[in-house]
Amino acid sequence: MAAGKTIPVTPLEAKSPYELRVNLGKDIPETEVRTALATGDMGFLHSYTTGATVDGPGVRVVAWTAGCQWRCRYCHNPDTWTMTNGIPVSIHQATEELRKYRYGLKIMSGGLTVSGGEPLMQHRFVTKLMTAARGLGVHTALDTNGALGDRLSDADLEVIDLVLLDLKAWDAERHRQLTGMDNAPTLDFARRLSARHRPIWVRFVLVPGLTDDPGEVASIARFAAGLGNVERVDVLPFHQLGKYKWHKLGIEYALEDTRPPTHEETERACEAFR
Repeated sequence: MAAGKTIPVTPLEAKSPYELRVNLGKDIPETEVRTALATGDMGFLHSYTTGATVDGPGVRVVAWTAGCQWRCRYCHNPDTWTMTNGIPVSIHQATEELRKYRYGLKIMSGGLTVSGGEPLMQHRFVTKLMTAARGLGVHTALDTNGALGDRLSDADLEVIDLVLLDLKAWDAERHRQLTGMDNAPTLDFARRLSARHRPIWVRFVLVPGLTDDPGEVASIARFAAGLGNVERVDVLPFHQLGKYKWHKLGIEYALEDTRPPTHEETERACEAFR
């Protein structure tokens, strides 16, 4: 950071990832943002949250990164799309924050999960943080859409104990309508993880009328089953907890009237994966 630069005093730990956070890094010069991305010595984090039980094994600390190249129609954290909405955090500060929890994480068989946003937009910062976590004896997990997986070297993959891979849709055109992006890089990354025997938990968000087509679900399930390294599938029911963020940010929200899936609908999707 440049001498004399004031860093926002917003606390890094948040009560919930649904807390709206914007413009916390807006005063950082673009040259410093570029340097941070190139070196990984500084990252932009929405927040840390503690006590998570659905973002990897055990009880976990989750580092939520800012910045995402996808525009998922059901995203519950659109404030993480913009990198400079996040808090500028040095790798030292991020590591020291994690150090406070390392003994509790070991007792609760948990660890650190880096999520987002899309963490691999800041891949150098993420791999440095993962390496530091491993040095503390903390289990590491990466929650990613996988599209930027080719940014990770084989050595980088070795410091990631688990990849939580978000599979949004199978049909390429449906995927573009849902996220604005192609799914081929995600599928390629999944195959690469399979070839290197790196464990995956697949994550699939079930949205009535959007991702619940039985043929689509079956295709994703067949792909996941064929990889050979998928240890678990989490079917995540759509919810409206992040709707207020779309309103606050002035972004048109297409799912205003979309309801969460019923228990029966969720169970049918789970059965397809089973």
